[in-house]
Amino acid sequence: MTHYHYDTLILGGGIAGLWLANRLTAAGYDCLLLEQNALGCDQTLASQGMIHGGVKYALTGALTGASETIADMPAHWRRCLAGQGDVDLSGVPVLSDHFYMWASRSVTARVTTFFASKALRGRVDKVKPEDYPALLKAADQRFDLYKLVDMVLDVPAVIAKLAANLDGRCKHIDWRTARLTQQDGNAFIESADFSLSAKRLILTAGKGNAGLLNQLGIAQPAMQTRPLHQVMVKHQHPFPFQGHCLGADKTPRLTLSSHRALDGDWVWYLGGELSEAGVARSASEQIAAAQSELKQLMPWVDLSDAQWQTLPVDRAEPLQPNRLRPDNAFAGRAPGIGNVYVGWPTKLTLAPNLATEMLALLTQDGVVPSHTHTACPALPQAAIAPTPWDLAFGLAQS
Repeated sequence: MTHYHYDTLILGGGIAGLWLANRLTAAGYDCLLLEQNALGCDQTLASQGMIHGGVKYALTGALTGASETIADMPAHWRRCLAGQGDVDLSGVPVLSDHFYMWASRSVTARVTTFFASKALRGRVDKVKPEDYPALLKAADQRFDLYKLVDMVLDVPAVIAKLAANLDGRCKHIDWRTARLTQQDGNAFIESADFSLSAKRLILTAGKGNAGLLNQLGIAQPAMQTRPLHQVMVKHQHPFPFQGHCLGADKTPRLTLSSHRALDGDWVWYLGGELSEAGVARSASEQIAAAQSELKQLMPWVDLSDAQWQTLPVDRAEPLQPNRLRPDNAFAGRAPGIGNVYVGWPTKLTLAPNLATEMLALLTQDGVVPSHTHTACPALPQAAIAPTPWDLAFGLAQS
């Protein structure tokens, strides 16, 4: 049996694990990332790619903990995209430099007053009709439209860039032949042919964290999931659009992001209140609900030839009182296991925040970088996952 030892082993190859691995490697830690499926699969590539500053969480007309926690995140990501941040994302395409928000008449007065407040100055701008995006210009009518500093990224390109930066440190692990176990209060991985140990094992597997902790015989830190039922609309209109439509609730009535499928068609990816309420609907019911919403909100767009699919998604998070949405990324220790940390970014935007929290834990525990690089030829390279829309519309295979 061959034994490999690292400063840090990361279990989970979504945005959280990949960002953290980039930070650790840059700091000189001997780091290996392990993924059981493909990099970015599940929650990361199911995100809408929004890097937002929390304005959508302020829809009640007041800034909340959630909105203030992530206010600096768009600027942080922009520095990385420019090659000047804590992680190099230079060359990653930005699908849109801003996100639009338009309000239905029932909420216009409340939202307009708040968006004009000092608290949001510089984060929200009113859009004049001559500056409307193509989708709304085609309606030939006026909207209460605002532009947010939020941006939308090409998430597959983010994953590919983060993986490329790691230069072979992302490996595929098969939990059918390997197992996570512990001895004398420290966790390690073993199989018939090899074993892997580290000063710290860091779990960033999203929903998979619960199963990994279970392998170690513990249930803390506890996890919650909040499900969504997203909708994908594949069409040939020249209307890429990134925006929220506000209803009377705290959640945007509809959140729409646009992505290119492998065949060149646009895919509208629908979330917001539609996807939260859609958890109680079947796929056909959810598609019908989405068709009804788009007909009400965008009656000028002909989607009669569009293709429709849905995507159930579980958002994995640290357990909260009343199972509410957490405001912050979570990084903590696994009780009873001396070398295990557990993390959930809670949203794509906060992946940098999670990495910073993990580095702080390493510093607190006196885990210093060895400035070495240990190869692991026993394991194959991890592949990058296809997008959920390319899978759903038969353009890619998992």
